[in-house]
Amino acid sequence: MKKQGILENQAKIVFLGIGSNLGLRKTYIEKAKFLLAGYNLDFLSVSSYYETPSWPDPRKPKFLNIILKIKCNYSPQELLKICKTIEIQLGRKKTKKNAPRTCDLDIIDFNKLVSKKNSKINLPHKMMHKRNFVLFPLLEIQKNWIHPDKRIDVKTLISLLPDRDIRSIKQI
Repeated sequence: MKKQGILENQAKIVFLGIGSNLGLRKTYIEKAKFLLAGYNLDFLSVSSYYETPSWPDPRKPKFLNIILKIKCNYSPQELLKICKTIEIQLGRKKTKKNAPRTCDLDIIDFNKLVSKKNSKINLPHKMMHKRNFVLFPLLEIQKNWIHPDKRIDVKTLISLLPDRDIRSIKQI
């Protein structure tokens, strides 16, 4: 019989990002939240909606994004599989990188874990510290959040963003 570690059975605090820039963006995000709730995830906080130009091509439709703070009992890999399943349920198609999409779910921070370089999942999300649509809603719901790998607080990360990224985000 395999002995489980004490932490394995404890709920983990996770920050998830949800974004959409196709169709009824808010509806897709709300449907994603509804589907996530069906997996017994405990929503602790939900940010406001934030609108930003599409990246890297601002000529594409604008994105709407939120951040969720949840409590879950899944492993990072299990949660990633749930997120990918929900994206497909909401009509996400395999397209080229950064193409417009109905729904995008990203694990931003999974219980402060930092994954190994050759891991199948990047934790924390590898680009989150450079993304206004992650940092601003994260600041809203967790003012004292600190990047698990860089050890920099969210306010400082925001101050390091280019001015255009600070000016281009709009809370809805």
